[in-house]
Amino acid sequence: MANLQDQLAAQLLHTKSLPVSPTWLNNFLSTSSALQRNIPISALTQTALFRILTSDFRESLTPRNPASKLPVDIFDPTVQERRLPSSIPVQVLDIEDIGSSLWSQVEAIERVERGEAVRGREIIRTVNVGDEEQEGTNGTAAAGTGASVNGNARSDSGGPHRLILQDAAGTRAVAIEMSRMNGIGINKLPIGAKLLLWNATVARGMILLTPESVTLLGGKIESMDQAWKSGRKARLLEKVTATGGENAT
Repeated sequence: MANLQDQLAAQLLHTKSLPVSPTWLNNFLSTSSALQRNIPISALTQTALFRILTSDFRESLTPRNPASKLPVDIFDPTVQERRLPSSIPVQVLDIEDIGSSLWSQVEAIERVERGEAVRGREIIRTVNVGDEEQEGTNGTAAAGTGASVNGNARSDSGGPHRLILQDAAGTRAVAIEMSRMNGIGINKLPIGAKLLLWNATVARGMILLTPESVTLLGGKIESMDQAWKSGRKARLLEKVTATGGENAT
């Protein structure tokens, strides 16, 4: 099994730049039924990748290689600009839409709670009934997939976005979306999603996210994502109160 573990580690590092923990890989292989079914190494690698993307990087990756970690002083605002090493895998701990007012985000959440969604200037009733459809307020059919009452409207957030990222060693950093990026949004990027930072620039303690410096790997950590969604409205209202409403509109 040691040889198979080495093969998996090499494959995941080579194809996804993920320095997987030997302990995690050993546990994965020990509990995998793939060994008894003689599954090809390519399929086993995909299974391992799926589980890594839904895991906590602090458990599944090894933080030993300095080149695959964020600098411990990355928050230092006195450093005007620096470039991160070639590739650093990180996971998303938080995402904020800093291009939309706090109140507009609260109102979007409350529309979802009422079973409504916005399309252009129209408010459409939505229901969570599989593939069935319900007549909208404008007389047209609205897709019945709906949105769960978890604080997320189905429409994409405007952005730009501010993210809190974490590496395998547990170091956290603030990241700012410098230009519109597919896959980054309140309703697109779940908590625990995995990213690869490629030679990203850090300015005054903030990572500058551009399409050239980020690869979206996908995944999420279900428990963290659900907790984030359920608490989002309360966090937004707390910020409204803290700012006295100054930045709410």
